[in-house]
Amino acid sequence: MALNQQSLPHLSNPDAHAPADQELENLRRQHQLILNAVGEGVYGLDLEGHVTFVNPAAAVMIDWPMEELIGKSMHAVLHHSHADGSSYPREECPIYAAFQDGSIRRVTEEVFWRKDGTSFPVEYISTPMHDETGDLIGAVVTFRDITQRRWAEQILQRANEELEQKVQRRTAKLRHANHQLRELSEMRSRFVSMVCHEFRNPLNNIALSVSSLNRYDTQLTPEEKSRYLLDINANVERMTQMIDDILIIGQVEANALVLNPEPLDVVAFCRDLLAEPEHQRPRKPIQFLCRSTKQIVHSDERILRSILSNLLSNAIRYTPPDQSIHLKLAKRHSQLIIQVKDHGIGIPAADRRLLFEPFHRGRNVSNIPGTGLGLSIIKQFVELQGGTIEVKSKINHGTTFTVRLPIPSQA
Repeated sequence: MALNQQSLPHLSNPDAHAPADQELENLRRQHQLILNAVGEGVYGLDLEGHVTFVNPAAAVMIDWPMEELIGKSMHAVLHHSHADGSSYPREECPIYAAFQDGSIRRVTEEVFWRKDGTSFPVEYISTPMHDETGDLIGAVVTFRDITQRRWAEQILQRANEELEQKVQRRTAKLRHANHQLRELSEMRSRFVSMVCHEFRNPLNNIALSVSSLNRYDTQLTPEEKSRYLLDINANVERMTQMIDDILIIGQVEANALVLNPEPLDVVAFCRDLLAEPEHQRPRKPIQFLCRSTKQIVHSDERILRSILSNLLSNAIRYTPPDQSIHLKLAKRHSQLIIQVKDHGIGIPAADRRLLFEPFHRGRNVSNIPGTGLGLSIIKQFVELQGGTIEVKSKINHGTTFTVRLPIPSQA
């Protein structure tokens, strides 16, 4: 497309010689070729804001024929509205400010409008234009379509945001991992300290009994010697039980304990368990409640025995001999529900937060023997099977533990 020659001012002098006219015509054509070759949009305005010249790139970008643009108000053609569609008053337009006060205006965040009513983002510079005498005669506007650049900036911004989010997530994971490592280190330190403390008591008792037997051997009666030996045996059993419990906790934490569910009549299993000597209560036998006479489920008998034995042992240990203990068994909604309810000393509210921590014992247990590992083992065994354990308790009124274990579909 050729630049409209009528749109450019004629600078020739009628009285000038022919060579001068030819030189001026060559210069005008050279300027036209330059404008036609420029990839940016370029147009000129007079003091009224009307188009005096326009290059092909500008006409193509706004989708207007060049010849239709000459003499038109360029503000009305391509700068009439903001990006949101609201009106853009001419008196607020930076382009016109250039030939009002003679200053250059550079804008990077606006839109121009095409003939079909669509817009595109642009950056432009409006430069005042003066004649030979220095009078302001209009302005030249140069603009470029920055759609691709804006798109690239948005892509880069999204990439930066995604990268920042990934960095934040990674940082959060690292912080969480560091926090877990610190907690694990502190927990292991506390665990070792508690193990040493718990072993020291029975070892001291054994050492004291052995010392007394050696020192007063000739002075002790057979009954007194028997009591010392029984005390030694009880402390050895206590230490053995602690070692077994600690090994079990270690296996669970190391994911080394594998479940082996097999068909099991849990009703008969509970009755047999209550018949064992350690679960006998001469004055108030444990009451077993179950609506079914037989209930077959797939369960790991060894794990279930540990859960029930620990619950029953705790109930027996912390319940006076003349108070009742109940074991309830039920199957509801694909769950095996086990409940052990006693009327013992209860658990203080302040102790419930740490109830399942290893070696933690309630502040009201006094001199009642125990290792503080049973409930920790119960909880880990229950969670290993995807179950839950709930506790309700009231001081001097008793405690109820409710275990819910999912029953595999093949059961």
